[in-house]
Amino acid sequence: MGILAAIACGPQENREVTPPRARNLVFIMGDDHSAEVLGAYGNQVVRTPNLDQLASQGLRFNRAYANSPVCTPSRQSIITGKLPHAAGVTLLRTPLSEEEVTIADHLQSLGFRTGAVGKMHFNSPLRHGFDFRVDSAEHRRHLDETLPRPVSAGTSVRPPWRPFQDPARTWLNAESLPGNLHDKDSEGVFFVNQAIEFLRANRDERFCLWVSFREPHSPFNFPIEYAGRYEPDDMPLPNVGPDDERWVPSVFKDLSEEEKRGIVASYYTSVEYLDKNVGLLLAELERLGLGRNTMVVYVGDQGYLLGHHGRFEKHTMWEPAVRAPLLIRVLGQMPGVSEALVEFVDLVPTVLEVLGVEPMKSVQGESFAILLTDPDLCHRDSVFSEFLPDNMAMVRTQQWKYVFTSGRHDLAMGYETGNPPPGITHRLYDMIEDPDEFHNLANEPGQTEVLHQLQALMLKRFQNTHPFAGELPAGLSMDERLAWFCEPLEGR
Repeated sequence: MGILAAIACGPQENREVTPPRARNLVFIMGDDHSAEVLGAYGNQVVRTPNLDQLASQGLRFNRAYANSPVCTPSRQSIITGKLPHAAGVTLLRTPLSEEEVTIADHLQSLGFRTGAVGKMHFNSPLRHGFDFRVDSAEHRRHLDETLPRPVSAGTSVRPPWRPFQDPARTWLNAESLPGNLHDKDSEGVFFVNQAIEFLRANRDERFCLWVSFREPHSPFNFPIEYAGRYEPDDMPLPNVGPDDERWVPSVFKDLSEEEKRGIVASYYTSVEYLDKNVGLLLAELERLGLGRNTMVVYVGDQGYLLGHHGRFEKHTMWEPAVRAPLLIRVLGQMPGVSEALVEFVDLVPTVLEVLGVEPMKSVQGESFAILLTDPDLCHRDSVFSEFLPDNMAMVRTQQWKYVFTSGRHDLAMGYETGNPPPGITHRLYDMIEDPDEFHNLANEPGQTEVLHQLQALMLKRFQNTHPFAGELPAGLSMDERLAWFCEPLEGR
């Protein structure tokens, strides 16, 4: 029996289980939030009482995966329920097409009031189905009108964020410096207040509210009052593996251990600030009497490497980058923990099933709403992710992870290693025996069958979802077919 047949469970197992129902949706997103930096996921250092409480009241997903470890493709995949290459967004600056249907478009057509507060990364002025839309530009106008409290003389604050222009120690905030605003004037608080206004204005209507904070994305923002919350010396630094040095981007190679711990301290502080603002939103939801009939989802758009494999970024398929927190609370569910494999492309069909509305016809995800009633069920045999700026894709089962890249160039987006392009590269990890992904088994003779089955699984996922699959040239080898699909959609 092959490995995939042995683990097969099917996404619609035990359909006699009835999922819970909700009237409204509050969807909250953190930016680059690693599941490893959240109390509910076992971190004993970071302080996240509000998200921890949400997790205790709902379902925590231990194996939830972004379909791309980069902001724009991941976010547009989530909101359309389609894989990045199918949604037409595989690069950071690509705008989401007006023709793509989002969950907001769908719910708006069904009479829901729809609001989006914060970072959506649409890369255009389009609203994509949201009646109410507030972002950083509105916060800047708010500051111009309200004259924020000045920062005391002598207070050290972060310099302007200039990634890849300044040294990494500067734009990754190794000194753990706050932004130049007090808490009441900060962007996160402004976003919460705008979201609260939306809730108050629409409490008697069915609504979909999407709140997307910019924390803890670099430079790991937090206000003046949060300075000094974490001591760099107390921050954990993970071990690196024997093969990691070859892949460490040049921008990280001169970071000292002290600077690395300072970066982690900044990140933890930003997560605590994020958690506080999430708490303000959830408290108002309860105060308004909306908690009992509102589905609350918290998700990170992807994870983040905090020194893992020698890197401080997310543009990889290492587990801390592609696995992200996912917490869901809805009245009538079974609180607990799910070990099921789920993808973020599954969120739209899941939400729509819980809301009890008709599904979107174009989605490629599969609802896991039944897990909210029975967390012990399984969902997917495997999950898929792609990072096409580096011509890279991943499939992961409960035991195995396979990563393919065509290696046509050095790493992209400012993370070059300075080494020659590696060419076609295969990585295979036993995630049970080697959870840190230190030992690549792709060239081990005893793992050939596993490797070939995972390659076939990856190819099948591309062939079933890619808009240009019909143009795949005939006669290509497996490596050539995977390389063909791993080209960015925008370059075709």
